[in-house]
Amino acid sequence: MANKIASILITGGAGFIGSNLCEYFLEKNYKVTCLDNFATGHKYNVEPFLPHPNFNLIEGDICNPETCANAVKNIDYVLHQAALGSVPRSINDPFTTNEVNITGFLNMLIASRDAGVKRFVYAASSSTYGDSESLPKIEDTIGKPLSPYAITKYVNELYAEIFSKTYGMETIGLRYFNVFGRRQDPNGAYAAVIPKFVMQLMQHQSPVINGDGNYSRDFTYIDNVVQMNELAMLTNNASAVNTVYNTAFGDRTTLNEMVKYLKLYLTEFDSKISEIPIIHGPNRAGDIPHSLASIEKAKQLLNYNPRYSFQEGLKEAVKWYWENLK
Repeated sequence: MANKIASILITGGAGFIGSNLCEYFLEKNYKVTCLDNFATGHKYNVEPFLPHPNFNLIEGDICNPETCANAVKNIDYVLHQAALGSVPRSINDPFTTNEVNITGFLNMLIASRDAGVKRFVYAASSSTYGDSESLPKIEDTIGKPLSPYAITKYVNELYAEIFSKTYGMETIGLRYFNVFGRRQDPNGAYAAVIPKFVMQLMQHQSPVINGDGNYSRDFTYIDNVVQMNELAMLTNNASAVNTVYNTAFGDRTTLNEMVKYLKLYLTEFDSKISEIPIIHGPNRAGDIPHSLASIEKAKQLLNYNPRYSFQEGLKEAVKWYWENLK
């Protein structure tokens, strides 16, 4: 390894999480290939990397097996982020969500197996916990899925496990919990709650909270997620591979508290934001009331120690949005 720069394929590399991974690993002197079809990712997220000698952009779709096979040539590690996110999107269009998240995932697994990739680290999801009411969420205890999206992410875990057992592949799934931070898209019908609310407050519009605002989430700052991807990719602990990990901070914040902090941090840039009223709407189909991860498994097996609390991460994110989207 000392003589050779390791090469990483990041699928969905032009998306929110993917582009942060591209940036981080380029800075760490890896060769980085980004595969994206720009369905939900954006070219402007990776444009700054295009002149970099170690960066390669492939515009293509994981639903095409040939594209996947070409993308994994001479690749050491795959960080598979490409997916159609969003529970509501999957409820509106289960077919496309299935096509991308299951068929696309399988295409990438097969291509990685055939190319002899060292390790396949993939974005799993906290939605896999489904209707399980136990808190905190522990990797081995899941319920029944509550949306087509959740089904697809659970199937990913099942496929990865079978590929580990049947073909000897090394796989690690990272169950992301409500990731937020720089480059997360505030626009579109399926925008995540934090960037969407930031944009609305910056435009002096009232955000609408689904329900009474007492639902809670384990909001996870992007840098903690990048850290987990690196730990999963590089661990030498044999008992740490071929499994899944919660990727979170390990604390929960209600939606009401989240908006309170958002207003507080944004008011530093614009004092009028403190006066904007919040509106409450109906609960949303497929939403789970509470989400809180146990991160003990990642701490024990991967030496994970998240660098950013929710409030520290939110402060950073708000500053980024103010400087880049105002």
